[in-house]
Amino acid sequence: MFKYLFYAQFLVVTILEFYLIVRGVLSASQSHPKEWYTPVLSSVACAGIIGLALQAFTWFDPWRAFKATFYLSPVFTCAYGVLLVCIDTPGSSAMSVFALAFSVFQSLYACWVSPRFHHASRILTVSIADTPPKLKTVIPLSISICTLYSAFFMSGIGGASMARTKLNVLFIFLSLGSFTWTLHIARNMINVTISHIKYMKFASGAQVELKTVVKNSAKYSMGSVCIGSIIVPVLGLIRGSARAISLVSGGVDEFLFSCANCCSGVADRIVGYGNRWGFVQVGVYKKGIVQGSMDTWEMFRRIGFEKLINADLTSSFCFLCGVSAGSICALVGGSWALIIHKSYATEVSLYAFLTGYLVTRVAMAWIQASVAGYYVAYAENPQSQQFDGTIPDYIQALQRLQG
Repeated sequence: MFKYLFYAQFLVVTILEFYLIVRGVLSASQSHPKEWYTPVLSSVACAGIIGLALQAFTWFDPWRAFKATFYLSPVFTCAYGVLLVCIDTPGSSAMSVFALAFSVFQSLYACWVSPRFHHASRILTVSIADTPPKLKTVIPLSISICTLYSAFFMSGIGGASMARTKLNVLFIFLSLGSFTWTLHIARNMINVTISHIKYMKFASGAQVELKTVVKNSAKYSMGSVCIGSIIVPVLGLIRGSARAISLVSGGVDEFLFSCANCCSGVADRIVGYGNRWGFVQVGVYKKGIVQGSMDTWEMFRRIGFEKLINADLTSSFCFLCGVSAGSICALVGGSWALIIHKSYATEVSLYAFLTGYLVTRVAMAWIQASVAGYYVAYAENPQSQQFDGTIPDYIQALQRLQG
């Protein structure tokens, strides 16, 4: 059902975007289209370039990519916060508070997890090794398609934004919702496809054809990917918030500490019903996302893998890559708009950030999928000759850090 719902909304919103673009072109004499489209489309192009650069950087030097992302993301986020302060509107001022606070949180988080960088980058290096040559062509192609799709959608949103009527506000929200869901689905389809290929390699040493996996994923897994693209981010946000509250609360205040424990307990339970590791079983065993997530999480619990999974930095790395790219794109588009048409600057910077974040998450999806396939294959058969001592060494390092 979700598959057909996605196709239906995709068709409807695509028609809507064409209408908004045509209307924007016809009403060009009554607005300032150049002041909108130039910074927005420049930031979209910037998103595609950064996505290509980041995945290539990670491919060739995972260790330096890890360190650079964790240390530079707070800087770019802070710079975006300063830009929002300079724009000086009520909306930008509210956003700037969040951006600056988030940059401080990122800095503290990078310092906290820095002892795990070495082993996390080692797992990443092992996971992405021996990637089939065809993927080196498919991944840049996926980034390019998502970049063009983003340019199309931002052009439609531009047509609605310049009109500034109540109905057009509804059009913008519908467009942004569809745009976000579609790129999440694109990311998770890559996740399902690549994790399937990597799982088969690590589990049995088998090399499966990319064309066959893509065909099977589109035929059997599309519905699960569509619903998973809604469930997994929501549950991930809830769990991440609960863990952040637990980390901040510490043991200083008894009431706050008990609330944090309660939230953390609930979050740990619900994550079993929808998590990124479940996409491996969605692709390999054609399960639904809920069943695949439950089975995978139960397997992790059975072998005592939970602490290792919770300590994994791959998702944080990919998330911060998205935040860094989004901040850079917002700086490009927002600064340009601030110079040529200040009233557009807040909206342009926000849309630029969203585009940079989502396109980069698509670009980094193959990395997260490779690590997921590696972990799930290891959890199913830790004694396999396909594995070296990377994971046992990481577990020992975590025990030393926690001891």
